[in-house]
Amino acid sequence: MEKILKNRKILVTGGAGFIGSNLIESLLLNGNQVTCLDNFSTGKRENLKGFIDNPDFRLIEGDIRNISDCETAVRDIDIVFHEAALGSVPRSIKDPVTSTDVNIGGFVKILFAAKEAKVKRFVYAASSSTYGDHPDLPKVEDKIGAPLSPYAITKYVNELFATNFSKSYGIDVIGLRYFNVYGKRQDPDGAYAAVIPKFLKMLIRHEIPLINGDGSVSRDFTYVKNVVQANHLAGITENKAALNQVYNVAHGERTTLNQLFFYLREFAGKYDSSILTVEPVYGPDRAGDIQHSLASIDKASKLLGYKPTHNVVEGLEEYVKWFITNM
Repeated sequence: MEKILKNRKILVTGGAGFIGSNLIESLLLNGNQVTCLDNFSTGKRENLKGFIDNPDFRLIEGDIRNISDCETAVRDIDIVFHEAALGSVPRSIKDPVTSTDVNIGGFVKILFAAKEAKVKRFVYAASSSTYGDHPDLPKVEDKIGAPLSPYAITKYVNELFATNFSKSYGIDVIGLRYFNVYGKRQDPDGAYAAVIPKFLKMLIRHEIPLINGDGSVSRDFTYVKNVVQANHLAGITENKAALNQVYNVAHGERTTLNQLFFYLREFAGKYDSSILTVEPVYGPDRAGDIQHSLASIDKASKLLGYKPTHNVVEGLEEYVKWFITNM
């Protein structure tokens, strides 16, 4: 990563989560002072253990739905990286009320608090789910369809508020539409666990993974180190044309669930050859899911200088090694 943030005062909301903790780790390694705001509803304290004693790290246990917590967190901050959210399409279908309260209500509160505190830049986690039922591949930022889940609706509404705030109040905002991020510290447990850590944990236990549908569903799986790079670039860019925009953050390649399973089995099998005999089973499609996802990263490349360092094979192999070493 050539262009990195250094010597800034930074707030990461949701910093105890998977992506947030990876971002904090990188920011601290580069001499930044980092505040983390998290209520630990989905984040884990163990994700912070590597830097909890760092003098440049500060933890605020609070909630983005509480405006006073937001006001405290943004005080004397240069840049906000907003990662806090209730993720998961199935979770939002089961409980749209809480997902909306956190993802929209909390977003507006932290964005408004940042504006009031005269924060210089607000970078937020958007989502590829915003593309909804739009059929075109690859996905291009200015062509979206109807959202297919409450979660997707909340993330699109975030983009609308960000655009409105930039025009109404002059705060610089950048949205990063993440595409199926995976990597170290991603939670393999729970009802809403992401597919990669869930499959990997099952393989290591010689359990049989269930693939939704026939395995032809495809995603643009994105290694977390690519996401961290994109956040640094969004935080540091001085290109005025790059501000107040939304960008795809992905690798730009499509992988089916079948391919994903066999990659994971191959890499995990290097540590335990009996894993190579595990075969998946197939079930119904998952409600609210799109069938295929593939990102164009041309806009991020042109305006931010984004250049992914890991393709899906490289990222998966590195992640499997980390997972097995740290399990």
